[in-house]
Formats: sequence, C-alpha cells, structure tokens
Amino acid sequence: MPTISIFQEDFSRLVGRPASMSDIEQWMPLVKGEVKDVSNDTGEIRVELQDTNRPDLWCVEGIARQIRSVLTGSQTPYTFFASRGRAKRRIQVMQGMETVRPFVAACASLDYPITELGLEQCIQTQEKLADAFGRKRETVSIGLYRLASIAFPVTYGLVQPNDVRFTPLGFEEKMTPHEILTVHPKGLEYGGILADCEHLPLLWDTNGQVLSFPPIINSRELGEVHIGDTELLVEVTGTDLSMVVLALNIFASNLADRGATIEPIDIVYPYETTMGKTVKTPFDMGNGQRVSFHAIEQALGMPLGAEAIQTALAAYGYQVKATRQSVSVKLPAFRNDLMHVMDVAEDVAITRGYDSFSPIMPQAFTVGALSEQEQTSDRLRDLMVGFGFQEMFSNILSSRQEFVERMRLTATEHDSLVEVDNIMSLTYACLRPSILPCLLRVEALSPRVFYPHLLFEAGEVARVDVEADTGSRTVLSLAAISAHPGANFSEMHSYLDLLMYYMVWPYDLEPVSHPSFLDGRVGRIHCQGQMVGYIGEFHPEVLEAWQIDMPTSGFEFEVITQKT
Repeated sequence: MPTISIFQEDFSRLVGRPASMSDIEQWMPLVKGEVKDVSNDTGEIRVELQDTNRPDLWCVEGIARQIRSVLTGSQTPYTFFASRGRAKRRIQVMQGMETVRPFVAACASLDYPITELGLEQCIQTQEKLADAFGRKRETVSIGLYRLASIAFPVTYGLVQPNDVRFTPLGFEEKMTPHEILTVHPKGLEYGGILADCEHLPLLWDTNGQVLSFPPIINSRELGEVHIGDTELLVEVTGTDLSMVVLALNIFASNLADRGATIEPIDIVYPYETTMGKTVKTPFDMGNGQRVSFHAIEQALGMPLGAEAIQTALAAYGYQVKATRQSVSVKLPAFRNDLMHVMDVAEDVAITRGYDSFSPIMPQAFTVGALSEQEQTSDRLRDLMVGFGFQEMFSNILSSRQEFVERMRLTATEHDSLVEVDNIMSLTYACLRPSILPCLLRVEALSPRVFYPHLLFEAGEVARVDVEADTGSRTVLSLAAISAHPGANFSEMHSYLDLLMYYMVWPYDLEPVSHPSFLDGRVGRIHCQGQMVGYIGEFHPEVLEAWQIDMPTSGFEFEVITQKT
C-alpha cells in the first residue's frame, strides 16, 4: 500500500485550519489512511493509505483536499477544467509517436513561488504516480520544467538514438539518448521500456532546446526546477491516454491548492485519440452516472433518505443532482475510480462515518471450524515436524527464472505458468506451480547452517487448467527436501512411505524421466489411481543453477483431501 510523508504545518495550511495530531488521526479514515509514524523533531508524519484506486490521495495535497471537502461540505471548484477556446501554448505531437509512446498532457503553473517543502512534495507525488500508478514509468511518467525558458510550441516526436545531444539531470556533459540509456543511472533503470524502439521519444521547444527524453530523464537546462521559481511546465507522457490525463489533472489540482494559477495547454495530435485530435489539458474526463437511492440504502443496510445521501456525496466531492428516486453523480476531474453503485455507497459510508451505522446481530447461528483441507494440511505438518523437518513459509509469487529456468523445465511439458498481467516487477511475475523451487531458494541461502537440512512446506500452488473458468486452478501441495552429503532417493522414499502410512493413503511409484531430477532416480507418485507428484534426486544442473553445493533430494505431491 502507498505510504507517503506529510508535514503537520504544511498539512494544516492545505486543510485550511490548524490540525493537531489528534485531528489528523481522527481524519485519516476519510481517506482510508492510517498514521504509521511521527517524527517530533521534524514534524514529518508517515501515512499509509489503504486504497490503491485513488492515486489522487497519494500526496499531501490530495489527502488535505479530501478532508477539507468533508469538513466544509463541498469541493473547491477548479475553473481551469472548464477553460474554453484555444490555449496560449501548444504541444505538437509528431507522426510515428503512436507506435512508441503516443500520448502527452501538459499545463502551465503560474504565480506560485515554489518552496523547498513544496518542491519535496512535488517530487514525492511525481515518484508515487510514475512508479506505482504508472507502473515504473511504463504507462505514465511526469516531468517538471522551468516554463520561462521554454519557447512554444513544443514538439513531441521521435529522433535517432545518436542524432541529438543534451545535458541530462545529474550530469555535467552532453549526451545522446543512446549514451543515456547505456551510462546514465536512470537510463539503466528504465531503459527497458524503450528496448525495442529504433527511434526514441524526445520533447524539444521551437528553439531546439531539449526538455526531456521521456520516460527516462529531463534535460538539466530546462528540467532542473529551483526553489523560488514561479512558472512551471508540468508534462505527462505515456501509453494510456486516460491515465496520462488523470495524472496531469492530479498534479494541476495539487499546484492549484498551493496557490498556483493553472493555464491549460493544447495537445495537437496527427492521429485520432479517444478525446479527439486536439486535447486541451487538464481535461475533465468524468461522466455523470445515475444511481438510485434504494440501491445505496440497500448496500449500506439502512434507510438514509435522499437528503442525507445527497449531502454526504456533495461533502465527499461529488457533483450531485437529485430527483425523487435517484441521484446523478459525477466525480471531480482528479478522480476516475467510479465503476459501480458500491463505489458511491462506500463514499457515503466514509463521509458519514462507519460508527454512525447501528450494528445488527446475525439472524442465523453458525459455528466456525477448519475446513477438511486445513485439517488435512495440519495433520501433514504435524507429521513432517515429527520426522525432523523444519517448516517454511514462502511467497506464492516469484519469477519464471526460478520456477522454470533454474528447474531445467524450459520448452518442456512442465513449463506452463499462471502469469500475472500488467506486472510491476519480473521478480513477482508468476504464481508458483510447485513449492520445490521455493525450498531450493531457502537451501541456497543456508550453506553455513549445520547439515542435514530437512525442509518442508504445505501450501497452495497454481496450475494451468484451460477447462476452469479462470484458466487455472489452485491446489494444496506438500513438498519436502533433504540436503546433506548422503541425501538420496532412498532416504526421501522412506520419509514419503512413512508419511503415507500414517495418513492411510495407499500409493505407488512409477519410474519416469523428469528434467529436474536425475534419470533412474526419479519416480512419479500415484495415489488411489491418480498421478499426484514426483520424488527424486535433483539434477546437478538444477543444483548448480541454485548454487547449491550439497546433494539434495525431494518430493512433492498434490494433497487430495477426499482421499483421507
């Protein structure tokens, strides 16, 4: 969950009234937040937010804005979203950008002399939006520039990797985009976003001055904001137009809350977008939705009345138009998270306070108990501990490298994985199909612990299943490994045989070949007619891939609870 730093004095100024620590802790539920840490010396407050659907709250301005709205009963209007006519400034998007990084949004911020704390908060918001909301700059990246030095119109286009030279932030000498990707720390960190691009995106003004090389780095000449600057350009580029515009809307609202005058900028595209070929940004993407009062009351479990619902929604920032039976609601332009009537009902509950609802005792009496699967897994754990094994608890998410490549399963029948879409990190890109790689990871980190190493884990694994509704199924699996100079197939077979005896599970082994194990020392486990797993001595190439120097053997099988 996002965790941000705010400062009490700055927060009080943004809320519009003095805010004691008691007030701040009392207000945090309004933004689904919790105070995690307070520094009495600096006044810094660490706040953890529980809502990942509200990137507008990932900043002190957003938190203060939401709380201020509830305290005053209405949202402050931002007139720049309703700006008409042609903007004073323009960014021209060049042909070809649609294949690389197609979208850009921008605005000008005037009359706010940026302070040290204000700059720190801008940078924090920039990083939170780009890293978490923008998926490590892949879909959204943000740049700040000194507006007075920029000659409009600005061009957003493609260049050859070695055709342009400019001084990037953090460096003294001029570099080409290719050199930045290979030398600059930001180029090394984010260069993978542009790995397949023959031409690279660049922003430059009418005088040929480079603003930035998005999404990698700003230029030092225009992109190094100084304390005291009163005129800023805020620019957002990315691959998703609605996300790009939303990020700019949030940033523009934040600067307006600090006293800035926001002036829109026209973005002119050579191709059609969902918002047209010329888009004036900031841009209000919100559309009204009609929700019945009955649906909200039904969701919250109590009659509230039209007036109370309308008042609560207006206080939480909605634009509200009510009729006798329903209400038309529209989110402010810095929000884009309204998908269902339950979202509206939740905001009503937050505004009123959850303690305002009377608890209702359940009508049915039930007794809680462990499921059959949990009882079985507890029994297995007890037995394995009794055999001298130590239990592990591993993350169900890891990488293809650990689950497939290090296990010698590439291009085999065992290399199918349940993968996470839109991943934030390759380290957590797949759901584990087996627990054995997790145990080998532990073993690889334990070479200095006295042998033998007997490890086990009982937990869930995900298997590809095209016949299932979701394309996968989750099963309970038990895995164990033994690592010491004498570890072999016979030893693990004795543990498996003892385990099956006490569980009263008839089983047999079938000699097979498996890429992760040594030929002739691997068997397929059958339990009551079903193939449930494997047992064997790990192949030397597997141990080498994990950098394990000790002979290691293991088994893993799917726990079928109805067999008990």
